[in-house]
Amino acid sequence: MSEEFQKHIFDSFSRERSSSDSGIEGTGLGMGIAKKLIDLMNGTIKVESQLGKGTRFTVKIPSKISQKEDILYQPSLEPIENRNLNNKKILLFEDNDFNVEIIIELLKEKGLYLERVANGIECLDILKEKDYDLILMDIQMPLMNGYDTTIAIRKLTDQQKAQIPIIALTANAFAEDRQKALAVGMNDFIAKPIDLQILLPLLAKYL
Repeated sequence: MSEEFQKHIFDSFSRERSSSDSGIEGTGLGMGIAKKLIDLMNGTIKVESQLGKGTRFTVKIPSKISQKEDILYQPSLEPIENRNLNNKKILLFEDNDFNVEIIIELLKEKGLYLERVANGIECLDILKEKDYDLILMDIQMPLMNGYDTTIAIRKLTDQQKAQIPIIALTANAFAEDRQKALAVGMNDFIAKPIDLQILLPLLAKYL
């Protein structure tokens, strides 16, 4: 690239040669978007180029070194054998149809009864009408997320329902996510994708 174009390479709709000249389709937005993303991460991007020789981009993004407590969290549970889970009623708080289908099929085989709600408002409404033994609660949900729904459940006047065991389900599986789940009143935490060898002992613990 020419030295003059390098000054404008991160501008929106900026191209050194048009599509008709270069034969390459494009809008001139790619580098501008890359620069904005890097800026959001408090990083820098630098370009060095010489006509006929090539171009080098150098990206620097600051990152902290992981500590032991920052690693992915998974419950450490011993296998629990011969624990009868038959007919225990679980309320599944999950809006992804594919995830729902998998979880229900896996747990129905173990004799568990599951009912599904797709948002926090539905969850609170159905709790007023029916009794459950445990809630499996996704964090990222429409209308009312898992954190807010848990806080609302813990404030219910019916103390039995207010103290129902709640296990968080989330793809955000770091120690800080677990700490937040526990802080709002959830009992435990499991990462997606669901591992039955982890989930079943966890259910047995609270059921």
